[in-house]
Amino acid sequence: MLVEAAVESLGAAQAATEGGAHRIELCADLAHGGTTPPLELPTVPIPVYVLVRPRAGDFVYTAAEHRVMLEQIRQAKAAGARGIVTGALTRAGQVDVERTAELIAAARPLGVTFHRAIDASTSITAALETLIELGVDRVLTSGGATTAVLGVETIGRLVMQAAGRIAILAGGGIDASNAARIVQETGAQEIHFSVKTAQKVRDVLESL
Repeated sequence: MLVEAAVESLGAAQAATEGGAHRIELCADLAHGGTTPPLELPTVPIPVYVLVRPRAGDFVYTAAEHRVMLEQIRQAKAAGARGIVTGALTRAGQVDVERTAELIAAARPLGVTFHRAIDASTSITAALETLIELGVDRVLTSGGATTAVLGVETIGRLVMQAAGRIAILAGGGIDASNAARIVQETGAQEIHFSVKTAQKVRDVLESL
């Protein structure tokens, strides 16, 4: 089981590492779903992925915002990021294939996670197939629900649909009280939750 810790500070990244997390997602403004953080990366012995999302709100971006995202990816790579977390939708609620492909190309050879924009798509299953075709490495999802607990059935279906072609990273309100249930009911091999202290990571790991 791989644990990814979403953090907003260098201190939280260090705490997550001490607690046993396997990967970091560095973000800002997690209270509003996360945005691109200041690109000062923590010095930790685990991979740091950087969220590239220029603003809170929807995932339909203007041409100017898209250019900002491409520049943020360039800066994250220069700062030493091991992966990029990003994504874009069309006004029709589908994966924006052209722009997402450009984001992926800009990020390579780093790992690429498509974030919870998939939960705002009109068809999560269709979006997943599109992301597989685009070559995305993993998708972060709560199964289209407000939390992973409420979306367990959909997450489980996505794991089956993925069939090893893409990793399903379950996230959304996960903690020690529900992590084991989510893992057992979905078959997900990766989970994601926000972290401020090492103890939260330890508690989740002990619950599994």
